Amino acid sequence: MNYITEIQRLKREKNAVILAHCYQNIEIDEVADYIGDSLYLSQMAAKTDADIIIFAGVYFMAQTAKILNPSKKVILPNLKAGCDMADMINLQQLREFKNKFPNVPTVCYINSTAEVKAECDICCTSSNAIKIVESLKSPKVLFLPDKNLGRWVEKQLGNVEVITYNGCCPIHNKLNPTGIKETKSQYPNALVLAHPECVEDFLNLADYVGSTTGIMNYVKNSNEKEFIVATEKGVLDRLKRDYPNKKFYDINNTPSICQSMKLNTVKDIYNALQNEAPEITVDKEIAQKALKCIERMLEVSK
Repeated sequence: MNYITEIQRLKREKNAVILAHCYQNIEIDEVADYIGDSLYLSQMAAKTDADIIIFAGVYFMAQTAKILNPSKKVILPNLKAGCDMADMINLQQLREFKNKFPNVPTVCYINSTAEVKAECDICCTSSNAIKIVESLKSPKVLFLPDKNLGRWVEKQLGNVEVITYNGCCPIHNKLNPTGIKETKSQYPNALVLAHPECVEDFLNLADYVGSTTGIMNYVKNSNEKEFIVATEKGVLDRLKRDYPNKKFYDINNTPSICQSMKLNTVKDIYNALQNEAPEITVDKEIAQKALKCIERMLEVSK
């Protein structure tokens, strides 16, 4: 069976759309309608007129799509595709965090569960985190769950105290300054492009810091030919494919791989479309509260 041909047929028959995060296996791009980072995919989920949304990503992303589209069927091809960062904070931990700092607005990274979003003031992604925090016009904000992104936002703004929860992306958090120095010694002409989920000491050595889309756009618009890319392997795979005249290197020549992001396969997507399962559901009351958090983000990001 040619899964790609069958997926295209089923998409037409069922009025389905496939959203794919750019950390996904690169072959999924052959069937995806929209490929990008969390902000872009959230925007596409909010706009779609499809009856079925197949989300090639992880659980919190499919949840977000369902919250934005309560009347549509949202399917995550592999239910095991989770997020270690999102799992670092639950509802009780969020409430304890908020209770320590009463009356301080709360920003949750999109890498969080629907329950967490439902109890925060506004959501953000790495693409818009600075803009979101700035929009609150508050001298202090609570930021969760990613401490590294929160600290980076605080440093960029300079006039806001960003109080961070102690969570992180294990993939980005393990990258260290020594890795940059060693890789840079191998490729002295390469610019270092890093995701803001990396630790501060690492980011201080980068030539550019930005979201996955920001990194990809930087390469697109740059006249440079060599780049050390400090983020998940899916981004490097797409850069190598799209810019064959440029060279891309991993830190220490070792790919950074999010195993959860790699769980979805083309076969999984075919089965998800064929069976219209596994479907993602969100409690109605939680969804309504979380929707306000997400819509506020989308409004600021226009």
